[in-house]
Amino acid sequence: MPTVSAHVAHTLARHVDHVFGVMGNGNAYFLDALVTGTAATYTALRHEAGAVVAADAHYRASGRIAAATATYGAGFTNTLTALAEAVQAHVPLVLVVGDEPTSGPRPWDVDQIALASAVGARTYTVGRTDAAATTAIAIEHALAYRVPAVLAIPYDVARRDAGDVPDAAAPAVPAPLAVQPGFDTVTLRRVGELLAGASRPVLIAGRGAWLAGAGPALDALASATGALTATTALGRGLFADPARDLGVTGGFGADGAMAAIARADVAVVFGASLNQFTMRFGELFSPGTHVVQVDVAPAATHPHVGVYVRADARLAAEVLRDAVGSASRAPWASADEVAGWRAREAGDALAPDGRLDPRSAAARIGELLPRDRVVVSDGGHFLGWSNMYWDVASPDRAMMVGTAYQSIGLGLASVPGAALARPDSTVVLTTGDGGGLMALADLESAVRVAGGRGVAVVWNDGAYGAEVNLYGLKGLATEPMLIPDVDFAALGTAVGAEGVVVRSLADLDRLGTWAAEPVGERRFLMLDLRISPDVIAPYQREIIRVNS
Repeated sequence: MPTVSAHVAHTLARHVDHVFGVMGNGNAYFLDALVTGTAATYTALRHEAGAVVAADAHYRASGRIAAATATYGAGFTNTLTALAEAVQAHVPLVLVVGDEPTSGPRPWDVDQIALASAVGARTYTVGRTDAAATTAIAIEHALAYRVPAVLAIPYDVARRDAGDVPDAAAPAVPAPLAVQPGFDTVTLRRVGELLAGASRPVLIAGRGAWLAGAGPALDALASATGALTATTALGRGLFADPARDLGVTGGFGADGAMAAIARADVAVVFGASLNQFTMRFGELFSPGTHVVQVDVAPAATHPHVGVYVRADARLAAEVLRDAVGSASRAPWASADEVAGWRAREAGDALAPDGRLDPRSAAARIGELLPRDRVVVSDGGHFLGWSNMYWDVASPDRAMMVGTAYQSIGLGLASVPGAALARPDSTVVLTTGDGGGLMALADLESAVRVAGGRGVAVVWNDGAYGAEVNLYGLKGLATEPMLIPDVDFAALGTAVGAEGVVVRSLADLDRLGTWAAEPVGERRFLMLDLRISPDVIAPYQREIIRVNS
């Protein structure tokens, strides 16, 4: 007879096609049922946090929910940082874990429900008679609220007979938040009038606009109003017309582009929370800019917002498009002007200390990487280089796993999730030496899963760069912020990658020849960039200015 674990595995596999995990006592029966009895793909990671990260990255890259699994106790507590990141980033996934037996906790058990709740995740515990239904409810919770859900299998219940697996109801997902007749329509009509009468309108879109499928509607609205466009870091690639696109807002944006946004008389923001980094700590818009926000949050998320509309970004953009009419207007700046404003900082081949200038290295890597790239990023000072210099085709091709929770060390485990979500694309990891060392357990996972479709770029400056910039410059002791020299190329080679130490721009030529080789004839490429710690990214300079 099928066990409780089989009920969980079979129900989960009806809605989830990839499961990432680490096997232990608490999930052994679940994994046996999953691997032997379902069509779901199981990928082993080497650390439980990595399993959650891989499921997180899979969703960000594909829009399809994935699952992670870990054992009880220490296996579960290892997932907490990654679980908190998924909560903060509003990423749905299901974490299947073992749990204490129904008879009560053993010496090594902890209150897993309380721990999950502490980071914002709800736990659903299965029983012998309701395992399939509870599994379906957990999936529905994750999808409906865009958060991770924990699905717990008590140890003494896992292998109990549960009868035939029932047909659990399909998860129900809420419909897009419609524009409400009355106040919302009147407000959008007013916004349409503002756009129609604006001399320098700007449309800004975030990840919420991408999730709503608002790209085409926003392109049409920009064309109808003559607006220039921009995105948040998580919305990069949403707008289709580069001739009017100013790039990323905030600290990852070029100074010229940010000056252009500050000149806007009307700015309409779709599906973005307007956090402090996007807003350049309140200096993105000028005092005279009419700022309108369209989002699904209960209320405006920044004090500079003058008009707020709570609605789905796509539906609101379509209403606005109808309100402004069908005629097209030329952008208020030429394509050459926009391109000039978007120009990034130029770097030297080498910094004064003789190490690579990260700006010139980032620009060269951006030229050499395959165009089909998916960029996954760890957290750290280096974020400024990849996000400023490497363009992506759409928002689901760039993800920063860790930044929502301000963590590092989650980058390497993102590679397997993105690689399985995008099997025809090149997956590029950007990470620092601090986060890279923290994540070494899943270096093998990244190399094994991505193979010849994977590239890791390690910005190796011998330090926790963000801390040096923020606290070392204030006079705090730098010894705890420094990292002894580490040969990441050798570490990659040890687990089957091709490692290259990059000390000059010429050393990056190997990336170009690698990209030209057939995928099946090349190995995962590990680029160990020996960069200068003295070149500070613009967004970090902005933070330093605010903190001082």
